[in-house]
Amino acid sequence: MALELRQSLKLAQKLVMTPQLRQAIKLLQLGRLELTEALQAEIEQNPMLEEVPSVLEPTANPEALSAEENTYQAEAVVTDRIKGDDPASVTEVNWDDYSNAFDSDLSFSHEAPPADAPSQFDFISATPGLASYLQWQLTHLDMTELDVELTTFIVCNLDEHGFLEASIEDICTFGNCSNEEAEGALLLVQSLDPAGVAARDIRESLLLQLDRLDQDHPLAWRIVEEHMGLLESRNYAQISKETGAPLKKVHEAVSVIQELTPYPGNEFSNEQTNYVVPDVFVYKVDGEFVIQLNDEGMPQLQLSSEYQQLLKQKNGLSPESRGYLRENKRNAEWFIKSIEQRQRTIYRVMESLLKFQRDFFEYGSAAMKPLILRDVAEDIGMHESTVSRVTSNKYVHCPQGIYELKYFFSTAVATPDGDSVAAEAIKTRIRQLVNGENPIKPLSDSKISELLAKENISVARRTVAKYREQLKILPVKHRRQTH
Repeated sequence: MALELRQSLKLAQKLVMTPQLRQAIKLLQLGRLELTEALQAEIEQNPMLEEVPSVLEPTANPEALSAEENTYQAEAVVTDRIKGDDPASVTEVNWDDYSNAFDSDLSFSHEAPPADAPSQFDFISATPGLASYLQWQLTHLDMTELDVELTTFIVCNLDEHGFLEASIEDICTFGNCSNEEAEGALLLVQSLDPAGVAARDIRESLLLQLDRLDQDHPLAWRIVEEHMGLLESRNYAQISKETGAPLKKVHEAVSVIQELTPYPGNEFSNEQTNYVVPDVFVYKVDGEFVIQLNDEGMPQLQLSSEYQQLLKQKNGLSPESRGYLRENKRNAEWFIKSIEQRQRTIYRVMESLLKFQRDFFEYGSAAMKPLILRDVAEDIGMHESTVSRVTSNKYVHCPQGIYELKYFFSTAVATPDGDSVAAEAIKTRIRQLVNGENPIKPLSDSKISELLAKENISVARRTVAKYREQLKILPVKHRRQTH
């Protein structure tokens, strides 16, 4: 068959993703913090966008202005007093004292500084971590050049928990030293604060912390040294049998061990905690639930009036400038429209969730009903992908607490009588059963499955184990306690 070129017409339908549509979809799936950053970035890039200025209230006390003027005049007098070319007329400043008293109670107005006054530590580019804290302690010790190299190597090989990831052989290879010298450098680092740092495992960390206690605890030391496995499984009866100590003494020793820190380096972690800001609030007013979007902290956008006036002028702008402003005006209008559409979509989705999961807002997680994306999508007349984007990284504050919108979607578990129960409701019931169990005789997964079956909830033992792990509940052998 010969190859040849031909012209043909073909009629087809396809979805064209315009830049504006892509932007709207991107804004829809952004979280609250990410959306705030996107708004600020768009304001900086588009000259036609500007933030609506906040309305400032007039000063209620006119005497406050006169007080500020008096303060300014007093400062002017002080300035004139030290003004001049004679260096002897100006008192020499001790900058060391200034740096040490930067955030003290010293104030020109003889008043205590506000609680949010800046400190010299606010200007540090990075938060000091465990390595910095240990190096600071080492600088105050009189060490040889070899000890400095070895201790620095040890500090740089600590993980985020404060455990040593290098072996003695690695230290010897790095410093070209003997085992005794490597062990001595390691003991030097282990003597620093916090107690238990530079240990090889949890057992050694606990032993190092027991050495720092004011009182000796030989039984606690022996339990950690010889019976760590029994301690992890909480088999206190077997510990009492193997150590020959009374069970009461074993419990006292375990109480001492529980006050220790298994991971001494965690308190120096540089990880910052990101707090959840809800996108929508649900209040119960006079027996009815009210939905309110959270617009606090988000900049309100509007078109720049100055640039719009320039566009209305027939003269004064070149064709390139006029075209540039018109293009940015269209982008700004579409951006504002996309933000408004995003807020309306979140409201409609929350309204649908409130309708389907009303029992949850009334009684809690135990009343959760099975729900999938298709149910909400059909209810509000949108595609499932749109509902999925809306519910991702969006949070609601309701009388039950703060939840991600995806939390309200739960798979269904069939019951013997033909009904269905939400998986989240089953998890809540498992947590309630475990919280109410006898600590001496905790409930096994099989027993929990039997108790759920009596409540007409048919769940296999393997499913109970899976839900228990998702709830971060320990197995029965680790939950068992003895007198």
